[in-house]
Amino acid sequence: MAISMYQASVPVFTRALRNLRAVLQKGEAFADERGFAPEVLLQMRLIADMLPLARQIQIATDMAKNGACRLAGIDPPKFEDDETTFPQMYARIERAIAVIEGVEAGSIDGSEARPVSFMTRTNGEMKFDGQGYLLTFVLPNLYFHSSITYALLREAGVPLGKTDFIGQR
Repeated sequence: MAISMYQASVPVFTRALRNLRAVLQKGEAFADERGFAPEVLLQMRLIADMLPLARQIQIATDMAKNGACRLAGIDPPKFEDDETTFPQMYARIERAIAVIEGVEAGSIDGSEARPVSFMTRTNGEMKFDGQGYLLTFVLPNLYFHSSITYALLREAGVPLGKTDFIGQR
């Protein structure tokens, strides 16, 4: 049985973002329990030249919402990247999930060969077919930035495990 482009994208994106939210909630609770401002965690970096945790979350949500929209052949809405608090991060994740869940299955299914192109700051124009875009760009980036978020919180001492990252069925 073949898996559809919709099945390989929308449910995967929403699960990853819900798991990301749960990981962040544990981070916020950890900060509250230890008596420091949770927003300190949002500025953490693994190394000086790496983007902070807040930016990792923004990129993960952008990957998922932009991925669903571009696979459907529609322009993704732009988010401003101005979140500085945990509640704002949660709201961003929920906005992204709403966008993703608003994309109809019929507009993504059959998008394997649909041309997808967009501009980036670092690489200029990127061009893919739909399947290549999903499998070699969106999913790896979504999981990379979600993993870095997890790693940053673990480094801070937040008690997280693999099941927090991958979620439970």
